[in-house]
Amino acid sequence: MRGGGLGHFPFSVGWDVSGVVRAIGAGVTRFEVGDEVFGMPGFPFEAGAYAEFVTGPSRQFALKPSGLSHVQAAGLSLAGLTAWQALVSTAGLEAGRRVLIPAGAGGVGHLAVQIAKSRGAYVIATASTAKHDFVRGLGADEVIDYRSVDVGSRVDGADVLLATVAGQLENLAGTLTPGGWVVALNGADAEAVQQLSKTGLRAGFMLVEPDRADLETLAALAPSGGLTVHVDKVFPLEQAAEAHRFGETGRSTGKIILVP
Repeated sequence: MRGGGLGHFPFSVGWDVSGVVRAIGAGVTRFEVGDEVFGMPGFPFEAGAYAEFVTGPSRQFALKPSGLSHVQAAGLSLAGLTAWQALVSTAGLEAGRRVLIPAGAGGVGHLAVQIAKSRGAYVIATASTAKHDFVRGLGADEVIDYRSVDVGSRVDGADVLLATVAGQLENLAGTLTPGGWVVALNGADAEAVQQLSKTGLRAGFMLVEPDRADLETLAALAPSGGLTVHVDKVFPLEQAAEAHRFGETGRSTGKIILVP
């Protein structure tokens, strides 16, 4: 018996997928067998994407961008939707705004940097020194080594803080302008978000949602050169545990992908 959602076990993990449509259900008109698609079906409920075949609602997929391989597209959905929905749908990021993105070389971070630049924002990102050239190459205007610099003291006048790393809100909230936006992505920051919302800042915890329109927006950005998915390592499906261990080191740049 399989669980229906988070907290129910056994639970097959995985949501990001990219592949070829092998069959369609009754009433599906958006795709045909043979179409190349990508998506994030079911989140946060079980999708079982760590598998050779995945099923899901057609409106939680989009046609794969022609400029991306399946390996790259498989890394775009969850992280890309998270970055887009946090920066654009929630914070309403506009041209000329200043945005602070911790972990700018990470899975969500490296896509968030590119999305923010595509919106005309001024991007300040943090990363270890070894990754500064990579993050600048994504379009970041400033890159700060969080290991040697107190980011909370260094940055001033940010309009949006994308809290990609849990536990940093107390230090980084002071970088924001009055009325600035804090968008937290980690449940561990939920209490801190509530406190910040009482200080005049706009603060919220955001959980990404499957969204066809947003997927299609991300797909449209990719072929224009405005959005690139960096893949750090590719593991065969049977080495999923090793892929998780690598991700938990915190040293990955961009995405980690499993292939069947």
